[in-house]
Amino acid sequence: MTTDPAVTPAATPVAGIPRSLFAFSLLYGGLVVLAGVLGTKLASLGHWPVLGDLAVESGIFAFLFLVVISSAVAELHGRKVANQLVRYGFVPLIFSMVALTIVIRVVPPAAFWNDQEAFARLLGQGARMQFAGLVSYGVSQTLNVYLFSRLAGSEIGKEKNGVLLLRAWLASMLSQTVDTVLFITISFIGQDMPIVQIMEGQIISKLVLSTIMVPPLILLFVRLGRRLDRP
Repeated sequence: MTTDPAVTPAATPVAGIPRSLFAFSLLYGGLVVLAGVLGTKLASLGHWPVLGDLAVESGIFAFLFLVVISSAVAELHGRKVANQLVRYGFVPLIFSMVALTIVIRVVPPAAFWNDQEAFARLLGQGARMQFAGLVSYGVSQTLNVYLFSRLAGSEIGKEKNGVLLLRAWLASMLSQTVDTVLFITISFIGQDMPIVQIMEGQIISKLVLSTIMVPPLILLFVRLGRRLDRP
């Protein structure tokens, strides 16, 4: 993974990679896998005025950190490197899907273990939902990096915190909306499911979380990255 010399500050590398990129890449790969595991639980965001009761699949908490990390990498090392990070994220994602499928469907449970059904129900996803996850991940993360970088133009890595926060907010909200539309549509189209209602609740919940969490976290990760990359 190469860095853009016009964006990357002077840094002491780890195996030829800037320290921030090395650390963020490790965290990114783990969160890609964790997002799928956490997604088996629906979490309540409480009751909000006008919006009512909001619920969201828990994987969004890990997925928002993917948005944060890819945006921070784009800010620190350029759009090209951030896109590479997103593409490499397919490796742990696909590997985890294959491993879970094998463990659930091929590897027999121990005779004294009685939780196989619960394990399969929570962690097992059909081929269609796995495909939906791959498509929505790739498109939404690439879109987030594109928008975050495009809104900055030639000023990426040089802007004040207020502009950075605005770019982070806009890119996150748009990419999260696309992620939800793609995943729900591919997963449930043609089935007797209230797709529009599911989308509405998920999109509103994700927009609330994107507004509250993403901008300050991106600013935090950018500052952390610059600190890590100091000579």
